Amino acid sequence: MPFNTLKLFIIILFSCLLMACIGGESKVTTGNRDGILHLGNGTEPQGLDPHVVTGVPESRILRALFEGLVVKNPYTLELEPGVAQRWETSEDGLVLTFHINPAARWSNGDPVTAHDYVWSWQRAMNPAMGNLYAYMLFPVVNAEAYTTGKLEDPNDLGVKALDDLTLQVTLNEPTPYFLQLMDHYSTYAVHRPTIEKFGKATDRFTKWTRAKNIVSNGPFNLSEWLLNRRISVKKSETYWDADKVKLNGIVFYPTENIVSEERMYRAGQLHLTNDTPLEKIPVYQAMENTPFMQAPYLGTYYYMLNTQRAPVDDIRVRKALSMTVDREKLTRTVMQGLVTPAYAITPPGTLGYQPPKLFGYDVEKAKALLAEAGYPNGEGWPGLELMYNTSESHRKIAVAIQQMWKDALNIEVTLANQEWKVYLDALTQMEYQVARRGWIGDYVDPNNFLDMFLTGGGNNKTGYADPLYDELILSKAPKAKSKQERFALFYEAETLLMEEMPIIPIYTYSIKRLVDPAVKGFPPNLMDSFNFKYIWLQAENNKEGE
Repeated sequence: MPFNTLKLFIIILFSCLLMACIGGESKVTTGNRDGILHLGNGTEPQGLDPHVVTGVPESRILRALFEGLVVKNPYTLELEPGVAQRWETSEDGLVLTFHINPAARWSNGDPVTAHDYVWSWQRAMNPAMGNLYAYMLFPVVNAEAYTTGKLEDPNDLGVKALDDLTLQVTLNEPTPYFLQLMDHYSTYAVHRPTIEKFGKATDRFTKWTRAKNIVSNGPFNLSEWLLNRRISVKKSETYWDADKVKLNGIVFYPTENIVSEERMYRAGQLHLTNDTPLEKIPVYQAMENTPFMQAPYLGTYYYMLNTQRAPVDDIRVRKALSMTVDREKLTRTVMQGLVTPAYAITPPGTLGYQPPKLFGYDVEKAKALLAEAGYPNGEGWPGLELMYNTSESHRKIAVAIQQMWKDALNIEVTLANQEWKVYLDALTQMEYQVARRGWIGDYVDPNNFLDMFLTGGGNNKTGYADPLYDELILSKAPKAKSKQERFALFYEAETLLMEEMPIIPIYTYSIKRLVDPAVKGFPPNLMDSFNFKYIWLQAENNKEGE
């Protein structure tokens, strides 16, 4: 048992024993009374710098601490005012003007200004920042040139402060999804004086994000960060819309071990879980008034292949591996029928787009491809390591696929699990052969899944590079005159991607979590988007105000 998991188990056991002995209240009970939400958050976050981190666990905490120019309504996913109280788009779709709310404040009382966004976006796109999400801002004039080092002066970027409260953004082409990006943490403003107090603008993982140092602009402020134990935030007194924030605080727990997380839920230590153990799902589904929440989720679970490392540098090997994953069986058995098989990176039906399906489960063809690659019936196979971040679900999927490859191709594959931060570092350095990966939509558009695989893209750690693919995504699709033409170009690009097979799509995600009945204002939505301003707690024995 990993050390962190052992610590968590001891804490849970001690808490349960203590409650049994002295009849103490659970965290859910006290949380309901005090307005404190207790939330299982998956893993210990990599950090809290919006221009550095990349994970879902980090994004939830950042949504509590920061606010973008716009926010999403959790019921409809429609855009609502955030730091910007209103915005306009020019008739040609190239110029967006954001009007900053004059009441918007940083947690130290400083006003939030358009200049904060200009400086923050220059930081986010600075090549020295190493921001893996910098490519998302490529629709902005000169953003790609600046991020790739072809342009040195950040003042040439298409982002200007017309005055303290007016931000103007100029785009290369009309971009249907651009406003949605303003709710993504990579576009958040950060507090320049605080960052520069602890180092250079582009320094990574400095002390500016510690509880006593951080200055943020969201509905909550960071009050405590105990590594591998919890992160606590409290309601902000300087937030412009504080009157609508009903929670007094949130406690985020690292819950990599979902078995322990489920026990914490049953013991009344969590209002929300991040996930649910697969073997427990049928039990919860059978319950009347079940706490189990299941809903569609805009994301794809896949294996990433390092095309620069043998044996997966051979396209025939990559295709053989993909063709011998029995997705129908995997999703029906291991995943309890809760997800759907995936054969491309983009979830089917994203804004009506349907991705190509170029292959299926085909053992005989896979054997022939592996033989062509020099490994007939697995002879001479050099071995392969499949890496995944610590999670019981990831382990079960990896074990099942390992056996599928053994049965179909007679090859040995070893499994290696890594703690979240180590895993992310390994992917960034491309120190892997095959690695588990998941991508959750940051906005509802096929582009969000396809622009990951641009040459040199921050999240493209496969070695895949195709100038035609880049042209389709970066140049041709943005210039498309209609949705149909744009989707046809996406289909062409995704066909190129799946013919090269730098990834093995496995399934389309679904939300699978446990929710205490006291949690209100938390509807499931396609992006699993948390808007903590909408959430409140109400015990079932107190219906007043519902």
